[in-house]
Amino acid sequence: MDRNEAKIWMERINEAVKYIQENTDSFNPLYGIILGTGLGQLAKEIDEKYSLDYGNIPHFPVSTVESHQGRLIFGYLEGKPVVAMQGRFHYYEGYSLKEVTFPVRVMKMLGIKRLFVSNAAGGLNPKMEVGDLMIIKDHINLLPDNPLRGPNLDELGPRFPDMSQVYDPEAIAMAEAFARENNIRCHTGVYVAVPGPNLETKAEYKFLRLIGADAVGMSTVPEVIVARHMNLPVFGISAITDIGFPIERVKEVSLEDVIAAASTAEPHMTKIIRALVANLDN
Repeated sequence: MDRNEAKIWMERINEAVKYIQENTDSFNPLYGIILGTGLGQLAKEIDEKYSLDYGNIPHFPVSTVESHQGRLIFGYLEGKPVVAMQGRFHYYEGYSLKEVTFPVRVMKMLGIKRLFVSNAAGGLNPKMEVGDLMIIKDHINLLPDNPLRGPNLDELGPRFPDMSQVYDPEAIAMAEAFARENNIRCHTGVYVAVPGPNLETKAEYKFLRLIGADAVGMSTVPEVIVARHMNLPVFGISAITDIGFPIERVKEVSLEDVIAAASTAEPHMTKIIRALVANLDN
């Protein structure tokens, strides 16, 4: 991508922002929320004011994964203005990572001050059970590309953004305390992103555990990289939908199994995110 292409990306972002503002009476969200596989029910907790289909927003990708409804929802959660992605995009769908992360760029330009990211993930920590939650404290990127590759979008962030403290420690501490006080089974750990769409082999699960991962999934890391590039504080949380370690606990898993497990964990995840939205400073 040359500098002209970088200019084109900024024009696309601005065109999407303009369309959204024109169709939401310039609604100004404070927080952005990305809802992962099987975790779209949080959208029902939002006092919805506007809803836009991805397909109608200029340059937006379209969700192709079952359970991802493909809507951008604007409204109020705990009295604060939010924008929520009911469905996200993945590298395995054939999108470039610039396309995958395009909505995060747009949400930043709409005015968000924080990003909340959720996902469904396979548990790699032996202490985990299906239906548990994991607050993400760090990540490992095993995707074969990076959304920042190519000429830097100088208007949005630096060429070499620091990633030594990606996830907001204040939000992590607050979420951990809330989970303890409310008897929610919740771990804190490292999330590893892989390309997908196939789930991992037993040997791969073992490898991922050996390199320090507590949960594995096919999303989140590109969006977080872009958020940090734009200096957005990030809170990430995973719903553990299947077990990949120890190896003797691995069993075949279908998308229906993943969605069912995510739905079990989702009410607790919703409580944590609502508590953070209510209590975190801007």
